Amino acid sequence: MKATRVERGRFIISSFVFICFLCALASINEVRYDSLLKFGRCALANINMPSKVNASTSNTLLAQSSSSDDEIRILFSILTLPDQYQRRHFLRLIYGTQTPVGAKVDVKFVFCNLTKEDQKVLVALEIMRYDDIIILDCQENMNKGKTYTYFSSLPEMFNDTEGPNPPYHYVMKTDDDAYFRLQSLVDSLKPLPREDLYYGYVIPCPSMDPFVHYMSGMGYLISWDIVEWIRESDIPKNHLEGPEDKIFGDWIRAGHRAKNRFNAKWSMYNFPEPPTRCTHELWPDTIAVHLLKNQEKWIRTLKYFNVTDNLKPSKLYHIP
Repeated sequence: MKATRVERGRFIISSFVFICFLCALASINEVRYDSLLKFGRCALANINMPSKVNASTSNTLLAQSSSSDDEIRILFSILTLPDQYQRRHFLRLIYGTQTPVGAKVDVKFVFCNLTKEDQKVLVALEIMRYDDIIILDCQENMNKGKTYTYFSSLPEMFNDTEGPNPPYHYVMKTDDDAYFRLQSLVDSLKPLPREDLYYGYVIPCPSMDPFVHYMSGMGYLISWDIVEWIRESDIPKNHLEGPEDKIFGDWIRAGHRAKNRFNAKWSMYNFPEPPTRCTHELWPDTIAVHLLKNQEKWIRTLKYFNVTDNLKPSKLYHIP
């Protein structure tokens, strides 16, 4: 009898708990149902009459897409030598602290095959740390085809079907003794064509006509379609030896390329000392300064353009 009463008590308590659970479940479902009704009404209202917020969001996305399409892509290539470790680290400071607006500028250091055991270790470490080096399949040289090897190798290097086409609008070739102000470079390119373009400092120095001779090796820029032409044409590969900037001008002339040309003189010039017909005083309207052969010339140039003005104050250092 006692066992029967205990079992009945357990049954009653279990039944009561189960009923409470059903009541709670019913309340929750009622709340969800009301919420679903409200959600459905809102969705129908949005379908029948799009909100200003949605329209604004769409316009913003379109503007962002358009801005991205208009961004200039530049491969900025510094031709140097494998052993120039300190110069590369210095130039990483120079260009790594510049953030041009309206363009994506990829700075790369370019040289031929490594020939020493220490190079194979140190350059590999640089690549692992910075990923900003291109090693060409050639013997190191200045005027025996290095420039051709560089330009003709680019289409295969950057042949990425999933990336933008072309991968870069422009390719700049410059030296490791030149200082470029990247924002000024970008601003000068914005109004220019993105095809069949040849840009730089016209040689000879007194000339202002970009269609007569060629652009100085201190730094010249071409559009991507000319890069592809260099790879495909027999004209460059049959004419390799000689002053590389002059030879490049010969290719352009023989191939009837670069109907669009831009002379950046006197925004590009040689360092003012010693004075020659190719030099110019440092001045605000500068894109590039060439022949910075020692640290003194670099420091004078960098101080003139106030490159450290954006240094943030901190308790960690004191620079007067």
